[in-house]
Amino acid sequence: MQPVPEHTPQRRPWVVGVSGASGTPYAAAVLRALIGAGESVDLVVSRASRLTLLDETGISFRDAHWQEDLREWLARGADGKPDTYPPADVSDVRHWAAGDLAAGPSSGSYPTRGMLIVPASTACVAGVALGLSKDLLQRTASVTLKEGRKLVVAVRETPLNGQTLKHLVALDEAGATVLPASPAFYAGATHIQDLVDFVAGRVLDAAGVPHGLYRRWEGELGGSGSRRS
Repeated sequence: MQPVPEHTPQRRPWVVGVSGASGTPYAAAVLRALIGAGESVDLVVSRASRLTLLDETGISFRDAHWQEDLREWLARGADGKPDTYPPADVSDVRHWAAGDLAAGPSSGSYPTRGMLIVPASTACVAGVALGLSKDLLQRTASVTLKEGRKLVVAVRETPLNGQTLKHLVALDEAGATVLPASPAFYAGATHIQDLVDFVAGRVLDAAGVPHGLYRRWEGELGGSGSRRS
């Protein structure tokens, strides 16, 4: 009689998609918090977002050296200062090339908890709303919707024209959470990182992932206080 194999818990990652909109510090904050919470992560960095990342941080994100580049990115603060954060443990992060339409997340049978698109450009919003699936990021978002999983779209653009607003309504009607990258100030922000962390924290709130990125409103006026000295 063959022995019964020992059960291994199935890995169910959050897919984080980074599109070409300005706002790569938002993505870094979300990734750091997911890793810090012990969550598995599948990462899809679009071609356009690599240009934005290079422009905003000076970091080239390369498929062949993605772990090295990701660690450097996550160590950088929102103000661009390197080594602001300690080196991240990326051992449970899996990277998929944006052009790999045969990647795991392209199929509904690939188990995930859901997808967070941070930041989401208007082109990305349109592609997902219309079901274009022109790259792995858009394809994974479409799969996430059809499987009834959580999809958070952190749109980063202003002003928004009528066509984009229609696309955002379509995403909402399809079950996505539309979350504009709009920081609040009641948490006592004194640094650009505080504003970034607020938006990242709201993304994680929508996903149901615990975090301590910002001070929550407790119903008392004048209660804002700095977390930084």
